[in-house]
Amino acid sequence: MTKEKIAIVKIGGNIIEDEVVLKQFLQSFSKLEGKKILIHGGGKRATQFASKLGITSKMVDGRRITDKETLEVITMVYAGLVNKKIVAQLQANNTDAIGLTGADINSIQSEKRPVKEIDFGFVGDVTKVNHHGIDTLMTAGFTPVFCALTHDGNGQLLNTNADTIASQIAIGMSENYATSLYYCFELKGVLNDFKDKESVIQKINSKTYQELLAAGTISAGMLPKLENCFDALQKGVQEVLIGNTTLLSKENNLHTKITL
Repeated sequence: MTKEKIAIVKIGGNIIEDEVVLKQFLQSFSKLEGKKILIHGGGKRATQFASKLGITSKMVDGRRITDKETLEVITMVYAGLVNKKIVAQLQANNTDAIGLTGADINSIQSEKRPVKEIDFGFVGDVTKVNHHGIDTLMTAGFTPVFCALTHDGNGQLLNTNADTIASQIAIGMSENYATSLYYCFELKGVLNDFKDKESVIQKINSKTYQELLAAGTISAGMLPKLENCFDALQKGVQEVLIGNTTLLSKENNLHTKITL
């Protein structure tokens, strides 16, 4: 029996920051046929709000340290301002969106990252996706929009990497659906030369990935994203594509396709 198709789409922070690009993207997302789920981070907005409140954002190797005060700001910005602005724009495009954190309908549980060399604070690593609950919302006609917050099942919210949330939701949904995972950000795909924005590597498989790693071609920021891509493919996701917002509208064939 052929599985019904579903699209899991994650948008990067730089798209969220650009109102014109975000509007175009959400129009394209709304035109996607069939069931779909959107996942977003918070961009620079959380850092800006923290600064206004006199809270200094602490970063180590590009990763945010989430102390109690920072978690409160992230919850306000990710689950509040950013999520609801996206939901409102989707409603304007006739998509019946519902904004969620991982705590809602117990959709995504995580465990607090153990302290090793660095204490990241209230940061979660995903342990469980309630794909039945998410599916119930979609069957009722809603389109879930997840922000980058999960919970531990004991009342604690946790800041969680949005790329990981996207891949874990895609893995969970692939049990019942033919799942496509799209990572949309400001670039056209994974680049061979970061200075040349047209130097897109159109296909990456497990073998070429190792070669690109050995050559030092893959930028540090792209590594976790690609690891999530391969993890998703190994656990049942049908296809993974990385590119800019034209990925959804099929206007531009220049993107990166990840295969095993």
